[in-house]
Amino acid sequence: MATPVAPQTLYADRLESAIGTLLLIHDREGHVCALDFHDFEPRMRRLLRFHYGAEGDDFAIEDRAAPTAIRRAISDYFLGDLCAINSIPVTTGGTSFQREVWAALRTIQAGTTLSYGALARQLGRPKSVRAVGLANAANPVAIVVPCHRVIGTDGSLTGYGGGISRKRWLLVHEGVALEKFATRRIPEAARIPEAEAMLCERTRGDAEKTWRSSHGKAGHRKSRSVPEDE
Repeated sequence: MATPVAPQTLYADRLESAIGTLLLIHDREGHVCALDFHDFEPRMRRLLRFHYGAEGDDFAIEDRAAPTAIRRAISDYFLGDLCAINSIPVTTGGTSFQREVWAALRTIQAGTTLSYGALARQLGRPKSVRAVGLANAANPVAIVVPCHRVIGTDGSLTGYGGGISRKRWLLVHEGVALEKFATRRIPEAARIPEAEAMLCERTRGDAEKTWRSSHGKAGHRKSRSVPEDE
């Protein structure tokens, strides 16, 4: 008779942000497995079941604060250090194709956008635009794996799991100039590491000062509200 296998333990944490409470799922190694908005918790749990199996049998979720480095990185991102989340370790389920798409999403620099078609071509799969879009929509780690930086070919914001208002807020926060639903596009397969390095250097100092001045204070920093959909 086979020995029963204990379910994998995942840990849940909650973080406040300018666009709502974030639900963060992490593992024993301190890797982020899922990140979603509090009002989409049922969807997040559905994705976890799809990736890890039945809750209770194959995996269990317990409350535990995420590692300080992760909490601080997400806080710094919302304070203006847009590159702070780049080093957050992520471990997800999903198919090999989905993980390939999600890895590619992390190469899209803050302040820029990429169309679904351009992302498919970057992956060497120019005819798989729809499949890339579906994988993008199934991304379980919001913000850190920046699916919000992918837009329609016509520049429209298209959909976003957390809502169009949040997608618009994130893009504006990252410096993307929006005209209604249009966004600034970047050249095909463009990669500008020097520009990203300058952006990181410029924002990191300000975020560090803000963290030091606010860390440990009883009050909460007043956040920008989410704009209403137009």
